[in-house]
Formats: sequence, C-alpha cells, structure tokens
Amino acid sequence: MGKLHANFGENLKLACATRQSISELCREIGINRQQFNRYINSGTLPSAHNRLRIATFFGFEPDDFDLPCAAFRRKLEIRRQPVLAEGPLADAFPGDLQALRSYLGFYQTWHVSLSWPGRIVCSCAHMRERDGHIVVTSLERIEDVENGIRQRSRYVGLAAYQRQRIFLTELTRGNAPTFGQTILMPFEIHQRQYLRGLTMGVSWRNDNLPYATRTVWRYRGARTDRRALISNCGIYELNSANLPSVVVSFLTQTGPIALRA
Repeated sequence: MGKLHANFGENLKLACATRQSISELCREIGINRQQFNRYINSGTLPSAHNRLRIATFFGFEPDDFDLPCAAFRRKLEIRRQPVLAEGPLADAFPGDLQALRSYLGFYQTWHVSLSWPGRIVCSCAHMRERDGHIVVTSLERIEDVENGIRQRSRYVGLAAYQRQRIFLTELTRGNAPTFGQTILMPFEIHQRQYLRGLTMGVSWRNDNLPYATRTVWRYRGARTDRRALISNCGIYELNSANLPSVVVSFLTQTGPIALRA
C-alpha cells in the first residue's frame, strides 16, 4: 500500500465509530458488508467510486481519509459538533422537523444554469438527519467533451421546513467556496414525487454572475441505486428523451417565478 493511502483504514474505523451499526451504515451507503470489512481490516482500498460514496456519506472529501489519524480525528470532532448552536439562525434550522422528515432521501434534480445556456443541468441530492438537523449533500458531474470541460462540484448544507416550504442553504466544497440557496415545494399539496422551486447561485463560467432559476427535484427513495443516480448527472438538450416532461415544462416556462400553495 502506498504511503498516501496508509491511513485510510484507520480513519475509516474512526468514522465508523460515530455510528451505532456498521450493518446499517453499509445499507445506507450501498456497499456490501463483507467488502466494507476488507476496507477496515485488511488494508483493501475501495474503488474511486466507492471511496466517493463513503466520503459523501460521512460529509468529507475522499482525500480527507488520507490525512494523519490525529488530523482526521480533529476534523471528525469538528464535524460532529452541533450545528448553529448559537446565533440569529439557531431557531431557523430545521424548523418543523417532523414535517421535514417525510422528505428525507435521495433526489434527482434539474435546473437551468447560466454556465450552460440552452441546456438543462441534471444533478443529485441527499437529505438525511444528523444530530437533530437535516443535512443536504448535492453533487454535480458534468462531462462536456466538445469544450473539454470536466466539472465536479459538491455542495453541503442544511434544510429547514417553514410554512409548507423547504429552504436549503448550501456551501460548495473546495478552495473557493460559494453559497447556493433553494426553496422547494410540491407541485400539488399531497404529492411528494416532484418538488418545484427556485434556486440561486453563482455562475462559474460567466464571470461569477449571480443567477436565479427554476429547479425540479424528483424523489428517488430513502434508499436507491446511487451509481445510477450519479450516472444520470450531466447536461441535457431541451428535447432529450431522458428528461421527464414535467421537468422540461416547468423549467422552460417564461415570465416571473412565483411559488404559490
């Protein structure tokens, strides 16, 4: 094993110690328990895909697991501290936790971005409960072969439920983090398969211009095929057969955006 990855197994043990059951952890990540045991006990390294899934589950970057164990332990302790214990937003998140719990799980998401004019960006997201808060992780995976662009973006944030709407505040990971904010609600009051709303962010390909656009989230279950969810991510033409009609219809509407009950 190379020196770079020598700490992976020990750091994974430290992360697993924060969970009550490794079996349940494996089910949530979607990795076979026997294979996971080899990562912990036998020095076997996961594939890049599984490494990303494990890191995302614990709220880390894949390279964090290569840190010296003491440094990883400190980072783990910081991440486990209560979020927003004080301050003006202390009572804002998660809002109505009981109502928000019915929305926990995985989503395929779509929006129109200034970075990709005339196309629809497909991403994925996961809402899960942790320490009394609802943590949101969103991933973008874009391959633009024509322009030689390979984009990998990850957002981590919190969700709140107020007045029958979900409010998300996320921060990109990396050296130059930026905020993204989203407001969601069901298309119809009693259905939760599709959520519609407004997302706001900063365009990284157009001089960091701020933008606001419609977004659609499709619920894919409390457990799902994460590999398929991520493989769907990318940029799509408006007439793509891979886009649900409800997504295209909502995202291509003209006129002002209003979220009415």
